[in-house]
Parts: sequence; C-alpha cells; structure tokens
Amino acid sequence: WLGALRFDNLALRSLPVDASEEGGPRTVPGACFARVRPSPLQNPRLVAMSLPALALLGLEAPAADPAAAEAEAALFFSGNRVPAGAEPAAHCYCGHQFGSFAGQLGDGAAMYLGEVLGPGGQRWEIQLKGAGITPFSRQADGRKVLRSSIREFLCSEAMFHLGIPTTRAGTCVTSDSRVVRDVFYDGNPKNERCTVVLRIASTFIRFGSFEIFKPPDEYTGRKGPSVDRNDIRIQMLDYVISTFYPEIQEAYSDNTVQRNAAFFKEITKRTARLVAEWQCVGFCHGVLNTDNMSIVGLTIDYGPFGFMDRYDPEHVCNGSDNTGRYAYNKQPEICKWNLGKLAEALVPELPLEISQLILEEEYDAEFEKHYLQKMRKKLGLIQLELEEDSKLVSELLETMHLTAGDFTNIFYLLSSFSVDIDPSKFEDFLEELTSQCASVEELKVVFKPQMDPRQLSMMLMLAQSNPQLFALIGTKANINKELERIEQFSKLQQLTADDLLSRNKRHWKEWLEKYRARLQKEIESVGNADAWNTERVKVMNSNNPKYILRNYIAQNAIEAAENGDFSEVRNVLKLLEHPFQEAEGFQEVKEDAEEEGATATAAVCTQETRSRQAYCSKPPLWASELCVT
Repeated sequence: WLGALRFDNLALRSLPVDASEEGGPRTVPGACFARVRPSPLQNPRLVAMSLPALALLGLEAPAADPAAAEAEAALFFSGNRVPAGAEPAAHCYCGHQFGSFAGQLGDGAAMYLGEVLGPGGQRWEIQLKGAGITPFSRQADGRKVLRSSIREFLCSEAMFHLGIPTTRAGTCVTSDSRVVRDVFYDGNPKNERCTVVLRIASTFIRFGSFEIFKPPDEYTGRKGPSVDRNDIRIQMLDYVISTFYPEIQEAYSDNTVQRNAAFFKEITKRTARLVAEWQCVGFCHGVLNTDNMSIVGLTIDYGPFGFMDRYDPEHVCNGSDNTGRYAYNKQPEICKWNLGKLAEALVPELPLEISQLILEEEYDAEFEKHYLQKMRKKLGLIQLELEEDSKLVSELLETMHLTAGDFTNIFYLLSSFSVDIDPSKFEDFLEELTSQCASVEELKVVFKPQMDPRQLSMMLMLAQSNPQLFALIGTKANINKELERIEQFSKLQQLTADDLLSRNKRHWKEWLEKYRARLQKEIESVGNADAWNTERVKVMNSNNPKYILRNYIAQNAIEAAENGDFSEVRNVLKLLEHPFQEAEGFQEVKEDAEEEGATATAAVCTQETRSRQAYCSKPPLWASELCVT
C-alpha cells in the first residue's frame, strides 16, 4: 500500500546538496542538504499510525489485512527500507540556543526522505526522526527513544486537531535496538528502545536555516558553515518564497527587496498568530530556539513541551530550562526575539532598517489582536468587541492564578454559565468551578521548597559578599522564587481545606459578576436571546477543548508502551482527534485492544484511567512530580 507514494523532490533540485560522501559528523559548508542513509533497526514494529495524517500523502491502509499493512509501515517508516523515489538527506541549519549562537546544528537525528505529492496536488515533505547518524549528529547517535517519540507523535496530531498550525506525524515505529540515555542528566542512565517518527509538513525549513551564513558571533565566537555565501541565501529566499508564498512572489516579481519585505511581514504575522494560539490553549514550547521556528509558521520540533494544568504564568515545561527563559508568559516576546534574529540573517537581501520596522509595527499588534479574538470566542463574546474585554480576560487569568485553577477545565466549564442562572444553580456552578482549583495537598507539592536550607543560606550570603561568583552558579530570580516557595509553603501549613474553598469561591464570585455583566451587554445588543445563547455555547465548545495531551496522559501511554502494550497510545490518539467533544469510536479502540490480549501488560492504565472522564479530569497528585527534560 505504500507504493502509492509519489515523490517529487523539489527542495533537492532547488537548493545546493553537499557532494561529499564522507560519513560521520562534520562541518558542511556551501550546502543546504547532505545525502544520508537511514541505519536499520532490529525488529521494527508499529506503535501507532495516524490515518488522517497519512491521508495527506494519498495513503489509505488496507482494511483487509491490517497486520500486513502495519508490518509494511514498520519496514519503510523505520528506515529499514527506503521507498522508491525517496532521496534521504539531512538539512543544514544553525541556531541561537537559549539566547546564544551555537554554530552549525542541522538534522542530527532527522532525515528528509523526499516530497510526496498528495491527492489534491499539495506537496508534503516527509522525514524520519530518529533514523540514525547524519553529518549533523555531533557527539550523538542520531537516535530517538520510545518515550520522546510517543510524545512528539501524539502532540503533533493533538495540535492539528486543536486547529493550531503544526507539523504532522504519520507513524511511530519502535524496535529491539537500544541506546543509553541519562533521562534527567543525574548519572542514572538507562537502556531505551530506538524509535522513529514519520513527520509530515509542507517544509521543515526554519529560521536557523538562514543562519548558516552568520559570521563569527561576537559573544560565542561560533560561525555558520557558509559564511560569505550570499548566493545561497538568494537561492533559499527564491525557493522559500516561490514555493510557500507564491502570492508574494507573483505580486513583487520585479522587486526583490519589496518581495523579501512582504515575506518577512507575513512570517512575522504568522508567528504572532501561532504563539497567540499556543497561549490560548495553555501550550508551552520547551525549546524556543531559532532552529525550532518554522519558516512557514508551524509548531515544529516537539521536545520538552507541555500543556499547562494549573494556570501559572511563569510555568516552565522544560526541566532543563534553569533560568525560565522559555516560561509560558515569555513565549510571545521570545518568538519576537527569534524573528529579530531571522531579520539579521536575511541581510543584505533585506536591509535591517526595513525588517526591524516591520517587526515593531506588526508583531505586537497582530499578537494582541489574534489573542483577544480567540479569547472572546473562548468566553462566548460573539456579538460585541469592547475595549473592556482585554481587562476581563486579564482578571480571569488573575483569578485562575490566585485560585490555582485548571486552565483547560475552567474554560470548558464556562459555557454552562448563564446570565439568568438562579441562586441555587449558581452555587452548584461555583462548587464545580472551585473543584477545578488545586487542593491544599496539591499546593503543598507545588510550593515544596527545592533547596536545602543550608544551601539557600549559603547562596544568599554569596549573593551579598561575592556577586560575580554568585552570577556563575545561580540567578537572583531563582533565589527569589525559592524564597517565595518557602513563604507560600509556610502559609499552607496553617490553611484548612474549608478556608481555601471559601477564599476560592470569593475570588470566583467576584469575577463571575463581571462576566455576567459583560454577557448582559451581549444580550441587550441582540434581538433573540435564545438564538444568541445557542450560538454562544456552540462557539465556546468549539474553542475550549475538553481533551488535551496532559503530561500524565502521555506518561501512562509511554509506560504501557514500554511494557509492550501500544493500545493506550492508540486510545489517546483517537481521543485527541476529537478534542472538543466526547470522542466517537473511543470505546471501540479500547475494546479492540483488549480483544487482542493486551490487558495484562496495561496494568499502568487502570480501568478508571481508561474511562473518558479520567482523560479530562484534573491531573492526579503524582503528575506534578513529572519532569520533562
């Protein structure tokens, strides 16, 4: 069935490909791609496949023999066999990682297979992530493991079904080949299964692709592999704009500076809208480096990502982000900073004075406009656009923060609030709303001090006596955060569950009165209040997901898969295909998996966890201890 793939590898025809056949990690000058070969895996087998994603490629798994279809997918999408027409290659790019220029990076574990023409004539680049060593692997082995691959596979599809621009994932294939990984960088390595994800996108070219021309960086001294090759920069701009922004190419075919400015303006606006979408579902990208920013405005490279559970504007989803550079509330400004680095990388083909002006004029305005439009839909404000709406949203988030409310579930509940709710129903609603706020026990886990008191005392003394040495081993922000944790933890020792509930109810009552008043203005502006309310609920329910890929849901699926049972990965995938409603067909997937005798190994997923209700509930207490690096 994979014989239906029709390859037409435009990128390799349009951009320079390294001619060297030298294997192993090396610098790749004067090229955008280097040819590679996937390294075979032992006994590859399919974990799961996304039929909607594969349909983009014109693929439809034969229903007559699903086992044979899965075996074929495992063979080809592990890299053990290369499809006819594919031309495996690795893409060269650089990047600013955590704010510092890192020099040549490139596809260290991913391999471009080629571009497939879909049924509607669309062109899709397909990649194998985790298929072995490339010239860009540096000291690594070019492999990915089951744990991280399941997360990327599930989240790619979850984001698509949430309506957020993203790369897609067609298959996840694991094997008996193993590599050693130190998961938490704490000296406790473990053997993990090599796993490969089939990624699909219009292109995987990123901001960092244009940084290969960067001269030595003034801070790190590192440089791109293709310094002084402006001819390649021109080739790349011609290829990217003509292929992915054809309307801009057509409108400015006789003036390249204007064309390049229009392109930069469009990617600026797309990026602003993308991060606004992330913010509105509580999604955090854990590694927002310039090499993880798509040149066509997609969410790309799912590493240590996370959907927020309890609302915390300073939430950091990446356990390795010690300074909180990529915290939830910093993501919009970081994306803008990354666009600034893209602007620098386009010089001289787009003068910096033009791109910087575009960035200042367009980015913040586009972000704020799109964010508020989306938030209005989430709150059911479908009739009027009032200046006060921004304040209402801010006060809602502040109330969520004060009460440690669950971001997803509180938004989802708000559609059942009505202006004319009677007092007894209002109390019931308030009870339901506050049940989505963290308990005293949960808050104690959240604010548990993380430093030994003696260590903290020493750091505070060092900050005063030797600020230069302190700056090398710690940050003032981290110390302040620890002091805040200690203070909050101390207060929690005296707080009873009843006191917490009473306080939370008071906060929510205050905000709900403001929300009721705003909804009343909507009603006064319409002729038919019932029709308006029906539409309001419909809009809210299509913008506030019931199901997201929470860390604990992914973890349950990972642990089951590591024990040899892939049914939970497939269950979760099916669920995430219908994030805004009860997932049709979900029960059947579960039953099929159980009929195949997959019950014993799925001990990690209890019957309760398998119920649909559990997938949208607040996370269990153990989930707050999960750390993704």
